[in-house]
Amino acid sequence: MTMRSRRLIGQLARHLLLAVGGFVMLLPFAVMLKTAFTAGGGSFRNGLSGFTVANFTTVWAQQPWLHLYINTAVMTALIFLGQVVLGLPAGFALARREFAGKKVAMLLVVACLVVPEQVIALPNYVLLSRLHWTDTLAALVVPFTGSAFAVFLFRQFVLTIPQSLFDAARLDGVGPIALVWRVALPNVRPALVALGVFSVVSHWNDLFWPSVMLQTDKAATVPYAVATYANSEGFSNYGGQMATATLAVLPLLLAFLATQRQFVRGIAFAVNTD
Repeated sequence: MTMRSRRLIGQLARHLLLAVGGFVMLLPFAVMLKTAFTAGGGSFRNGLSGFTVANFTTVWAQQPWLHLYINTAVMTALIFLGQVVLGLPAGFALARREFAGKKVAMLLVVACLVVPEQVIALPNYVLLSRLHWTDTLAALVVPFTGSAFAVFLFRQFVLTIPQSLFDAARLDGVGPIALVWRVALPNVRPALVALGVFSVVSHWNDLFWPSVMLQTDKAATVPYAVATYANSEGFSNYGGQMATATLAVLPLLLAFLATQRQFVRGIAFAVNTD
């Protein structure tokens, strides 16, 4: 067997595995859409004969979707902004500054990456309840503005920026704060996109923390409303539930399609950085 034949077989095998993996991952999404557009939710028995948009019109009328979208969008945007404001200076310091305890600080950041959200949920709840922040947008935002993942990601990207660029900026009189926002920030745009995708998707889909902190629908998010609808329907109206899930995921899908190139580039840089 020639080298060219081996390469061809290897490429075919990789593409086959990718196709199988893509099919497995997209199948639940396809079933969700099929059920959402089928009368009565009978996605497995009616074929395409029961196509309808009634599930969407009914669900849209039952839930204040614009209010939910605005609440969730504001929450995710504020969390992402906080993660950038706090994470970029910290990542810059860990990458380009020398200070006592730097190695310990880096170890703590890495350790925080493996701490589940549920572990610190009770202390956070007690603290926020004493501040009388329950059932408010602040309770959904503040606990997540400090992100170990954001610090680690920005550190990895700042390490890829040549030190000569920072030295030249210092010679021009740029101070430490300006180095972060005027020199580092424009050069870590792929990291911003990657962090934005991870952060927005994670907190847009988060049901656990809103369920802990929310008591009314005043600051309700999309997953909170989806769970409320499912409980009210008793898990029997499959068409309505899948229509609700489709409306919940639609903004994320559109955002990913708009930023997929930057997202892939950002992840590739983060993985390949030493």
